[in-house]
Amino acid sequence: MAFLSRFFASPERAPLPSLEEILAARGIPTDLPGLAEHADEFKHLNADERAHWGDALQDLVTHGWPLPPVWLDAQYDLDPRLVPVWMAERDGFFFRPHIDGLALRMEVCGQTMPAAWLTLWGVTWEDLFDRSLDQLRERSKNAPFQRQPTGIYRGVFSDGHSAARFLLPELWSGLFAGQNTFIAIPSEDELYVAPQVLLPQLVEAITKSLSGPGPRLMGTIYQQVENKFLPATLQDPHPIAQPQRELRQSDTMEAYKAQESALPAELGEPAPAGVVRTQQGRSVSYTTWQEGRPVLLPETDLIGFVSAGGKPLGIYFRQTLPRISEIHGTTVDIWGPRRIRYESFPTVAQLARLECFATAEQMADLFKAPGPAKPKQANTGSQQDRASSGARAAQASSPVPAHLRGLSLGMQDND
Repeated sequence: MAFLSRFFASPERAPLPSLEEILAARGIPTDLPGLAEHADEFKHLNADERAHWGDALQDLVTHGWPLPPVWLDAQYDLDPRLVPVWMAERDGFFFRPHIDGLALRMEVCGQTMPAAWLTLWGVTWEDLFDRSLDQLRERSKNAPFQRQPTGIYRGVFSDGHSAARFLLPELWSGLFAGQNTFIAIPSEDELYVAPQVLLPQLVEAITKSLSGPGPRLMGTIYQQVENKFLPATLQDPHPIAQPQRELRQSDTMEAYKAQESALPAELGEPAPAGVVRTQQGRSVSYTTWQEGRPVLLPETDLIGFVSAGGKPLGIYFRQTLPRISEIHGTTVDIWGPRRIRYESFPTVAQLARLECFATAEQMADLFKAPGPAKPKQANTGSQQDRASSGARAAQASSPVPAHLRGLSLGMQDND
């Protein structure tokens, strides 16, 4: 009987850590604003859940974020938001990647939700998101998409968050039945829908919005393909291929511009990113690397090299940079698009291993161009011939992407 009693006896349970012990172990004050409202939920947690709950509380305190509203109120005030991925990474709140370039966050009672709130509520993201879509769907009733004079449609919603209706394709996917549907959300309060035949008018609406004073959301045009959404793939010679390319590049440039101010100065100089127009009418991204101190290079199509004294050394395809095996870069740990840190500047002999886009003379000529006017073309035939021959040197085995091969500087403009 003693044997059987030991066999069926329940193991002794360790006492559950109290709320005071959880707080003390993490240096959290007991009078934390809003803590009392969540203390009742704590009583129903097991030991592991209490530790996880305490970690979530500590995360809020560390970031200086408030405790969430109580779930009884929060569940009725949920607003999904689409933001650029780089912004979601930078801000540190809870997000989920949605589609290329866009992330999904949640506004709860007018506040952006940190991940720790889910833990304190004891709910999942999936449940939260489903509830938010139901509420967004309810608020979208009887709010039409209005036809613009150009023929495209614009969502009209009184809450100022039209872009969120991207998440509810049932509201607009039938506007152009039987035709390819294209969508754009250039700002928080704008959602445009157009068929392929009206893509020029859609580009015009996006460009007008991006040039306005309001906060930018995303310039890229998205396309509905069955039940999926992705950046519109428009290949040359499609007339909107180049505008779409420029819109996508402008989204990337916006991210790099925001990133510059957040880079630690001790790491080096953040090289600026921009866009240049080729002789073939194609826009390609570029950056400038000047000798003198470590540089933080964005991932652009081209790199313009400048000596310590300010002398242009030429513009080369970035994809061929690994040919200079003596120079090694390290990835910068920061949100947004990738940057690579380099300490050593290449010699002229090393630059000769790279594939040329523009010669040093052409680059110098471009730098001389006045700001508001169009940069002029290289002023000698031999310079132009050398740049063109350098671009034509890209062969099938070249690391330069196929869509960049054969490009040369040519006539420039301000875009």
